[in-house]
Amino acid sequence: MNAPAPAAVLQLIEEAGAAALAAPDAESAMHAYASRIHAALGDRAAHERPDALKPGERQYFVSGTFFVTPDRRWHMLVGNVGFPPEQVRLMVPIDGGHPGWVYANRRPLLLENTDDHGEFRQYLKTSRMGSAVFAPMTWQGVFLGQLIIAAQARYTFGAGDLAVMRALANGAAAAWVAHGGPQWLAREYPPANGFRVGLEGVGG
Repeated sequence: MNAPAPAAVLQLIEEAGAAALAAPDAESAMHAYASRIHAALGDRAAHERPDALKPGERQYFVSGTFFVTPDRRWHMLVGNVGFPPEQVRLMVPIDGGHPGWVYANRRPLLLENTDDHGEFRQYLKTSRMGSAVFAPMTWQGVFLGQLIIAAQARYTFGAGDLAVMRALANGAAAAWVAHGGPQWLAREYPPANGFRVGLEGVGG
């Protein structure tokens, strides 16, 4: 599995941070991080390995941030890349699936192959993802949300990607607060276009 090169990692951190700080608002700042990890992280040849994709699957990536809503009932998608348009405000129950695990444990999480995790739930409307990374965003000890990336091919992400995501999540949290993200979230919630899913995922 390919690990991100140190020089590329430093460039990614620098570019994502600069773009987020120059963004006009909190959601644009999160999109700055999501778009850059979407383009840079993961083994781009993962789908070529045997059994990486099941029949009918294709390799693609999604990324974004999930923030805990003011009532602490949901994770709300913000600044996504690659999600279906109708899921621009995907709402996952606060204790749902692996986002719920990250929230409960306040720890980052790498799922190299989601098939190895029977508790994995499909929240993306288009398909089940095969590999994913979740990195918590905190501010002064408060859990704000998480930076996420996923791909359909199994073993797309590894330990190197997890380390980069952890570093980027710290910058994303700072940019979120600097842009007034908590205040924006209080005004935006509950969203008129919220796409709510159940604990068991899409259709659950």
